[in-house]
Amino acid sequence: MLALEFVSTIHASRTGLTDDLADAADLTAWGRAHADPLGLDPTAFVATEALRDEVIELRQAVRALFARAVSPGAPSDADAHRLPGFAESLGLVNATAMAVPLALRLDWPADGLPRLTTVPAEPVSESARIRAALAASAIELLAGPGRERLRTCHAPRCVLYFLKEHVRQEWCSVACGNRARAARHYRQHKAR
Repeated sequence: MLALEFVSTIHASRTGLTDDLADAADLTAWGRAHADPLGLDPTAFVATEALRDEVIELRQAVRALFARAVSPGAPSDADAHRLPGFAESLGLVNATAMAVPLALRLDWPADGLPRLTTVPAEPVSESARIRAALAASAIELLAGPGRERLRTCHAPRCVLYFLKEHVRQEWCSVACGNRARAARHYRQHKAR
């Protein structure tokens, strides 16, 4: 899901927190990798620093909404201390999504099957379209049944959110589960 991939552009590495959108070149690469859901031409898209700043602001707002969605559980350790307030975040996400009115369009290639696409109802800037797609993805997740499955990974050093797929799932990945079990084992044996 695009919203989870978007908030996961902040993640832990061996050296600490890593931001996959650290500069315009990083956003260009991420945007090209997610061209379809963002409505981008992957061969032509080039991000600017201004767009990156707007996308980072939106990411922080979405992370703040995710933090609220997982409460009373703890939010991600990545940036809990730097998240904007709930009302401000909700306002930004909603305004960003509403800035681009969408319409359904039927695409039907001569040699293929018809398919439904969603396109801007009126001409908008590429920046507005990208941010609206990201905001809409977050809204769909938070307003849908996925919100009940949204969790924060509590493995050591992990800062990701994930959708719980199994009743016993506690971590975002097998690697995080192994790291958490190893840390617990270490604490238990150190205490002896």
